[in-house]
Amino acid sequence: MTRTDKTKAAAGTFTDIPDAGWIARRAPGRLRPYLRLARLDRPIGTWLLLWPCWWSLAMAVPRGNRDWGDWADWGNWPDPWLLAAFALGALVMRGAGCAWNDITDRDFDGQVERTRSRPIPSGELSLGQAAAFMVLLALIGLNILARLNPFAMLIGVMSLAPVVVYPFMKRITWWPQVFLGLAFNWGALLGWAAVRGDLSLAPVLLYLGGIAWTLGYDTIYAHQDKVDDALIGIKSSARALGAKTRPMLWLFYGTAITLFGLAGWRAELGPLFLIGLVLAAVQLAWQAGRVNIDDPGDCLAKFRSNTWFGWIVFAAAIIG
Repeated sequence: MTRTDKTKAAAGTFTDIPDAGWIARRAPGRLRPYLRLARLDRPIGTWLLLWPCWWSLAMAVPRGNRDWGDWADWGNWPDPWLLAAFALGALVMRGAGCAWNDITDRDFDGQVERTRSRPIPSGELSLGQAAAFMVLLALIGLNILARLNPFAMLIGVMSLAPVVVYPFMKRITWWPQVFLGLAFNWGALLGWAAVRGDLSLAPVLLYLGGIAWTLGYDTIYAHQDKVDDALIGIKSSARALGAKTRPMLWLFYGTAITLFGLAGWRAELGPLFLIGLVLAAVQLAWQAGRVNIDDPGDCLAKFRSNTWFGWIVFAAAIIG
């Protein structure tokens, strides 16, 4: 959190929208609402969408004989073009997803302290402007997807289903985090498909592990809004679990680590992957053991720390 955000939190007006970040200081005035709509000042969401992609790309690198003249076959490094393409894809599709989420949640966001200053409920952007921006970002993502092999393209198009339904789940089920996991971890399937042109048990296990991971970190995230959510009738795993959150975090994160380990085994990664995974497990244990679910600022900090978890798992897949 910035100093300004901490001051707001101390004053009882917690928000995760920085008002003194690079968008406010450097971006042209007309672009600022669009950049905030895409959450470009909060990259954690892009990282969370990207990590399953990069993990899968690293795991899918063919083992055995390699053509040492080809960078894509050098060591355990995935193709750098794919790394860059998935990074750009995660950036624009996260932005498109945020726009879709804000469009569908516009009436709720205005009633929640943390979200009422977002561009749509605050009146900075009209519904039409937000929708046009969402379509533009989606078209950029589609252009990137079109450069992959046909099977990967099919897998990528299928990812739209969980993205479209996710915002409505908080009205229906106490576990919308499951549907967020289905959407945010699709890259575990897409990354493998982009390299191998097929799917196997390894990426499926990685995908399921990612869903369990998302259940953990997004339950922590949802505790920021539990008071407002209760007032307006929004459901979440944070509200469903309440005081039982901590033991369930251990279950979610333990399941994630186990499934990641099995994915690495099925992908024929070496023992160094498991050593790296132990370090990743320590990071998750720190989250589960230290999070204060009644402190929105601490929940946000623990949530953001998953960037470090992603780097550890990615490094483990590389050295594995």
